[in-house]
Amino acid sequence: MKDLRQVTVLGMGLLGASVTLAVMRSISRIRAVGYSHRASTRKKAEDLGVAHEISNGLAESVQNADLVILATPLSTFEDVFQEIAQHLKPGCIVTDVGSTKVHPHHWAEAHLPKTARYVGSHPITGSEKRGIEFARDDLLTGARCVLTRKASTDENALQTVQAFWETLGCMVHIMGPAEHDRTLGYVSHLPHVLAVALVNASDPGRLQFAGKGFIDTSRIASGPSNIWTDILATNSDNVVRGIHRVVKELLRLQTAIRGGNRKQVEKLLEQARARRAELIDYKIRNKELL
Repeated sequence: MKDLRQVTVLGMGLLGASVTLAVMRSISRIRAVGYSHRASTRKKAEDLGVAHEISNGLAESVQNADLVILATPLSTFEDVFQEIAQHLKPGCIVTDVGSTKVHPHHWAEAHLPKTARYVGSHPITGSEKRGIEFARDDLLTGARCVLTRKASTDENALQTVQAFWETLGCMVHIMGPAEHDRTLGYVSHLPHVLAVALVNASDPGRLQFAGKGFIDTSRIASGPSNIWTDILATNSDNVVRGIHRVVKELLRLQTAIRGGNRKQVEKLLEQARARRAELIDYKIRNKELL
């Protein structure tokens, strides 16, 4: 971390602006530079003071950066890698906050110069709210952050990125990009698909009678559709496998309910209740739930 003097964040949405705010709060010696391709967002960023500097040009924003963080939509990553490649100084570290990792690693290898060092990052935090106006300097505090590496990943760059996220308050875990996409496919991407299916399967005329259980279960369906389309497109195999597993479980329940098999219904309900109780206990013991 001692070599980091400037961190540039590309994308001034909720997460990108929260990163620059956290840098300003936690690492005062590092200059936080932000960039957005939208002039209106750059103006908001300047008015809100979310970074030390808001750059008006992409090339200008990264040319002096020691660490560049992509916080733009996943679908833009490949183009951004190509656009910044010739403007990165030797030794610059490039990372991102994308929710999938196999594709970003591939794009980075294909387009970034050999003098740049790429490490995948995924801080697992956020909100259904969108936009720079909802950015907070504590959004990353206590969040898990997965770093992804391959055999070719520079170890010093990995350690620097790990120290960076930990300084911002994250609990860092390291794994391969394929393992990341399998794991998050089941515990993050699949739940979003199920929430969407639940809402879309509901009769609009009856939703006015929905209680807190339905609201809680369907909460994540409020996520931005463009962001989630990118996630599902770049992790399709894992999500499809997850849907298949859930369909099998639904069919087990359907068969038991249709056949009036109370014993089997109760067994499946109890299995889920016990497994979730173990999860909640784990999260409480690790202070991930307060």
